[in-house]
Amino acid sequence: MAQLMVMTKNRSMDTKLCGVLAVAVWMLAGCATSKNHAPVEDRGTATRSLATAVAVVPTAGDPTKDAPKPGAENAGKVGYYMVKPGDTLIRIGLENGQNWKDVVKWNGLDNPNLIEVGQVLRVMPPAPPAPPTPPAADANGNKTAKVEVKPLASALPASGAGSSAAVAAAVSPSSPAPKENDDDVNWMWPANGAVAGPFDDLKSKGLAITGKAGDPVFAAADGRVVYAGSGLRGYGNLVILKHNNTYLTAYAHNQTLLVKEDQTVRRGQKIAEMGSTDAERVQLHFEIRKLGKPIDPAKLLPPR
Repeated sequence: MAQLMVMTKNRSMDTKLCGVLAVAVWMLAGCATSKNHAPVEDRGTATRSLATAVAVVPTAGDPTKDAPKPGAENAGKVGYYMVKPGDTLIRIGLENGQNWKDVVKWNGLDNPNLIEVGQVLRVMPPAPPAPPTPPAADANGNKTAKVEVKPLASALPASGAGSSAAVAAAVSPSSPAPKENDDDVNWMWPANGAVAGPFDDLKSKGLAITGKAGDPVFAAADGRVVYAGSGLRGYGNLVILKHNNTYLTAYAHNQTLLVKEDQTVRRGQKIAEMGSTDAERVQLHFEIRKLGKPIDPAKLLPPR
């Protein structure tokens, strides 16, 4: 009898031990599973800025693949731009000398994430409506005479060299004409370091100015911040300033940005700290763009 009780007791202990081991194995398996599997949420997608969405190409089987792209009727017109693979609204704005938010507004884009290759976007503001013509007055000063209104094109030459270009310029929307004093910008160097790389309008599109991490980056002239962020590939932490209807400046690879979009800045104001984001070394990549086209900053900046 005593031997039977001992055997029963041992079996009970064995059963409990097996139970404990099973729980332990289950917990370890759970830990291993949670460690090896990525979370469901894609944080990179959830936090992506609308302006940095890359233009997509419709794939085979997509019913919109062969459908006319938005704005296709404006392709080739002055003041319009056809979206290319890899484009973002920030890059489109920079390449055309505009604030990306204005591009969104001019095109009525409900969702800036939804731009596609081949889409045609307005990149210049619509022409303001012509002011109403006051009625002519008769000899007694009474404004009763009728005013004949003619289409704009009828006031232009019907033939002759340049007539078609004149019509296109007259009826196409365009940005505000550059003012004569737009070129009278009081420029200054945006950083104190030496220039490490010369201007190249095909590759660098600006100057590489050396320095140490944390060195101040200054606004090269009075202006307004039209972009501050890291949404443009290859530029790292970037600030873009608009100075007038003609000039933009870009300040790239910063470690810290000190200004926000739509903020007004003054010449010489510290707008960032130099860094190496999206770069192999600490440097400031500095661009001056005239009507969206990169030009050599060394030709505008004062001699040192």
